[in-house]
Formats: sequence, structure tokens, C-alpha cells
Amino acid sequence: MAKRKICVSTDVVECGLAFRFVLMQQGRERQAILIRFQGMVYGYLNECAHIPIELDYNLGDVFDLSRQYLVCSTHGAYYDPRNGLCLGGPCSGQRLQSIAVFEQNEAIWLTEEGISNE
Repeated sequence: MAKRKICVSTDVVECGLAFRFVLMQQGRERQAILIRFQGMVYGYLNECAHIPIELDYNLGDVFDLSRQYLVCSTHGAYYDPRNGLCLGGPCSGQRLQSIAVFEQNEAIWLTEEGISNE
């Protein structure tokens, strides 16, 4: 499996600021984020499921005040950090677009599959 190192594991702090990075999808650059929630690392395109604008108004600030949900700073949609499911707001029932990532050898990697539409 081809893989690309995104960052070192310590760059993604539990319920902290998201680690932002760029990936290529169908020949164009896309903004993406990594988060850590309940010890696990998750990757998503940095786009609200309602209208594809970045979730974070302040760079990397994607968790709500309770640190339990991801929130779109523009639309107020909030998402389950574990699966990207919108739990409330204008896109309820839709999902953030997940990115295939894994953590190994104190680093976080993007797999060649890249983006999932689950």
C-alpha cells in the first residue's frame, strides 16, 4: 500500500486544534484536517456537508466549546468526530467526507485510497 506521511503523531492533540494539510483529489488541491478524539485519529476534507466551505474560521478550530463535536463556524452544523455524521444544523444526516488515514511509528499517514465517500 502506498502511503504519504502527513505529520508526527504529537501534532494532533486530543480535542485540540485540527492539523490542516493539503491533498490532491481528481487533479485539484483540497484542504483537509486531522483530529484526535477519544485517542483515535480521524481525517476529513475541511468542508461543511451543507455548503463546501472550510469548517474552521480560525485555523484548526473545529471543535465546539464542549470539545465533543466538530462544528462549522459558518453554518453551525455539528458533527460526530468519530464518523463525520451531521447531528444537527442545515445538513442533518449528511456526513463530512472522510479521508483514509492511519497512525503508525509515531506518525500519521494518508493511504493511497485517500478519500472515502461512506
